[in-house]
Amino acid sequence: MLPMKTLEELMDPAVEARRAARRAARENDLLRQVWRAFLARGAAIPVDALAGELIAPSPEAVREGLARLDAEDLIVVGDGVVRLAYPFSGEPTAFTVRLPDGRTRFTCCAIDALGIAPMLGQPVTVESRCHHCGAPLAFRVNPEGLGVDAQGVVVWVGQQDPDERRACTGH
Repeated sequence: MLPMKTLEELMDPAVEARRAARRAARENDLLRQVWRAFLARGAAIPVDALAGELIAPSPEAVREGLARLDAEDLIVVGDGVVRLAYPFSGEPTAFTVRLPDGRTRFTCCAIDALGIAPMLGQPVTVESRCHHCGAPLAFRVNPEGLGVDAQGVVVWVGQQDPDERRACTGH
């Protein structure tokens, strides 16, 4: 059974403040550069490689910026490697996005997969499997919304444990 919430519970100022802070943090130029690197590579990226490639005052400034993005839960750094940069995962997941040129990229979750087309301003194909029966799923997502082949597809969103720091706990 789905939990019922009052409008007051849904409009929790602390939750909305966290969401607003995350939206503002995504306007970070360094994060946009990391997204472009993930889009180009499709794999986890060593911090040292990013420090040498990304535009910033210095490699140390890139390292410091990546540490801040990790602390803000916009990327995940582990063992000197950027493992994911929401919405992109550098490691295989159940949610694949096929780009217009045929390259595939992994996303952290179904919601992230749905957001790639508007993010890029290009249509993509989302591929996954039904969580219930395991049947393969593949459908188009355009920058404006779902393609007609997505009819009947449902995305379930679970509630994150309040003690979880990371939005993506699978990594």
